[in-house]
Amino acid sequence: MYLKHAFRAATAMALLAGTGAMAETLTIATVNNGDMIRMQGLTEDFTKKTGHEVEWVTLEENVLRQRVTQDIAAKGGQFDIMTIGMYETPIWGKQGWLVALDDLPAEYDVDDILPAMRGGLSVDGTLYAAPFYGESSMIMYRTDLMEKAGLEMPDAPTWEFVADAARKMTDKDNEIYGICLRGKAGWGENMAFLTAMSNSFGARWFDMDWKPQFDTQPWKDTLNFYLDLMNEAGPPGASTNGFNENLSLFQQGKCGMWIDATVAASFVTNPNDSTVADKVGFALAPDTGLGKRGNWLWAWALAIPAGTQKEAAAKEFIEWATSKEYLDLVASKEGWANVPPGSRTSLYENPEYAKVPFAKMTLDSINAADPTHPAVDEVPYIGVQFVAIPEFAGIATQVGQEFSAALAGQQTADEALEKAQSMTAEEMEAAGY
Repeated sequence: MYLKHAFRAATAMALLAGTGAMAETLTIATVNNGDMIRMQGLTEDFTKKTGHEVEWVTLEENVLRQRVTQDIAAKGGQFDIMTIGMYETPIWGKQGWLVALDDLPAEYDVDDILPAMRGGLSVDGTLYAAPFYGESSMIMYRTDLMEKAGLEMPDAPTWEFVADAARKMTDKDNEIYGICLRGKAGWGENMAFLTAMSNSFGARWFDMDWKPQFDTQPWKDTLNFYLDLMNEAGPPGASTNGFNENLSLFQQGKCGMWIDATVAASFVTNPNDSTVADKVGFALAPDTGLGKRGNWLWAWALAIPAGTQKEAAAKEFIEWATSKEYLDLVASKEGWANVPPGSRTSLYENPEYAKVPFAKMTLDSINAADPTHPAVDEVPYIGVQFVAIPEFAGIATQVGQEFSAALAGQQTADEALEKAQSMTAEEMEAAGY
C-alpha cells in the first residue's frame, strides 16, 4: 500500500513537472484542537508528495464555526478546505455549498470509514466531508482519587454515582475538583454537553409538533442537577470553561472526573503533557436508567466549499489527511495512542491499536450513540447533541448563554429555562415551523 502511494505521488509530481501544472497553495480553516495542531506539523509530508503548500487559519471552536459559516453563506471564498462537523455537513451539502467527495480513489477505501461517521457526513448516500477524527463522549477519571474516595467506577455508571463520586473527590483547599464539565456558552460548547446530558434525563429539544420543551420537568431536572453538581464539585469560573480549558485543568491534576470528547483520551494519558497520565481510567457517559446515555456523536471533518478554484488540490489534501497512510504516519512518529481516533474500521481491527487503553471504550461510546433516535421519547429531528436544522446553531448559542449565566450565578435555573423556552418558540415560529 505504501509503495503504491509513493508511486502515485511520484507520478503526480512527474505529471506536474511535465505539464507545467502549477503547484497550489491551499488555505485551510481548522480548530485549535491537539490533533489538528499535530496535522499541521506533518504537512511537509503532503507537500513533498504533491508539491502543494498549505496555509493554516487556526481558530478557537466557536470562532471557527462563525467564520466558516459566514464565509460559505456569503460565498466569500476565503478557504479551500474547511474543518466542519456532522451538524453543518448534511445541511450545507443539501444546499449545494460543498463539493461532493464521490470520486476518491479506490485505494482511499471509503468503505473503511466507520458507518456512524459516513452516515453523519453524507447526504442521500453521497459523502460531502471526510472525517479527520470521530468521537463520542465518555468519562475520564482519576483512578487514584476514585480509590481514595473508597469507590470503584463501573464501566457504565449512573449520574447518581457520578455526582456522589464527584462530591467525595472534591478537595477545594488543594484545588482538586470532583468534576470538570463544559460551561462556556456555544451550541458546540456547553450546549453539546447539556443536550447530550438531557437525552439521558428524558428531555428533548422539541416534541413531534416542533414545540420547544424547556418548560418540561426533564429539562428542569437536567439543568438543576448540572448546576448543583458544578457548584458543589466543579472548578471556579466554570462558566468560561470549554473543551481546551477543562483539558488543561485535567492535565494539571485538578479534576477528579471529566466528561467530554473521547478524542481527549490521548491528551490526558500523554506523559509529555499530563501530570496524571498514568492515573486515568475510562467509563461510558452516565445514564439515569431510562435507556439513553449522556454521550454525543461527532466528527471533525474536512470539506471543500463549492466555488474553490483549487478543487483538485483540495481533494488531494483530504485524501492525504484522512487516509490509512496518515494514521500510519502519526503512529510512526508519535505512537499508536496519538493517531486520530474514531474514523476508520481498520484502525479498530489493528492489534497494535487494540493495546491502547482507551481504544475499546471510544468505539463502544461511538456505537452507543444513535442520531436517528437520540431521546427517550420520539423526536422529529436527527442529531444527538444538536438538532439538524439550519436554525439550531443560532438558537442553541442563545440558549447556551442563558445556561452559562445560570452557572455563573447571574440567574436561576427556572429563569434560564423560561428564557430558553420563549426565545426558542419565537425563533421557530419566525422560521415557519
